[in-house]
Amino acid sequence: MANLKEIRIRIASVNSTMQITSAMKMVSAAKLKRAQDAITRMRPYAEKLQEILSNVSATLDGNEGVYSQERDVKNVLVVAITSNRGLCGGFNNNVIKEIRANVLNQSKGAQISVLSLGKKAFDVYKKANNHYTGEFGDAPYAIFDQLTFDQSSAIADKIMGAFAAGKFDKVILVYNKFKNAGTQVVVNEQMLPVVAQNDKASASSVEYIYEPEKTKILEDLIPRSLRVQLFKALLDSNAAEHAARMTAMHKATDNAGELVKELKLNYNKARQAAITGEILEIVAGAEALNG
Repeated sequence: MANLKEIRIRIASVNSTMQITSAMKMVSAAKLKRAQDAITRMRPYAEKLQEILSNVSATLDGNEGVYSQERDVKNVLVVAITSNRGLCGGFNNNVIKEIRANVLNQSKGAQISVLSLGKKAFDVYKKANNHYTGEFGDAPYAIFDQLTFDQSSAIADKIMGAFAAGKFDKVILVYNKFKNAGTQVVVNEQMLPVVAQNDKASASSVEYIYEPEKTKILEDLIPRSLRVQLFKALLDSNAAEHAARMTAMHKATDNAGELVKELKLNYNKARQAAITGEILEIVAGAEALNG
């Protein structure tokens, strides 16, 4: 009977865990709807602004705009965007792997510094020699507590300031891009310096009339576009996090259900064996008395 008691305790424990994972799945699904709506509304504006910026950058002579200057890459800032909480599958590990596998290989010979936006990346890099805090301190990882454009813009301005001051020659964003509820794609994209489109023919085919002069427009357009680019990456990561957690909790709930079924089957088998053993003992005792 001790074995039966252990199985009953295990069944109760797994049922309790299944209730928690099911509740977390529903919470993540509700949050995903809001996050998905936010990135869906933001993405067309950000992509169009980036397209305009790339086309305009194709007309620069290399001396216009401090954020368009391409220098010898000696110092690279990698902005690692992760979540503040776990229980979302490989969501955070995929960003860390991308930094270690691809970004480091693409920046051979350069000094790599990592700025953590999200507590999970902060926990990984806080004791590393290449962890960059600068004027940020430990605050950026808390940005997802209340994600707003103003908070994102403040961080983007500090990144642009560090690039303009020559602390970094290149800035790369690494984050999970939201594709759909079941798919998140890890991407690394260049934030600084601003580069023109690869298709120069397409870029040069677009002609702009500048009013006022181009230099004044670029002074406002480029920083605005970079702020939007960072905010879009944060919204993408936020939606991808809730999607990954919803998927992970859905799988955990299904696995718990399967485990409960298996435990109940084992419980019934053990209970049947115990009853059969008791019946055999009674029959043996009765025969002994009759004898």
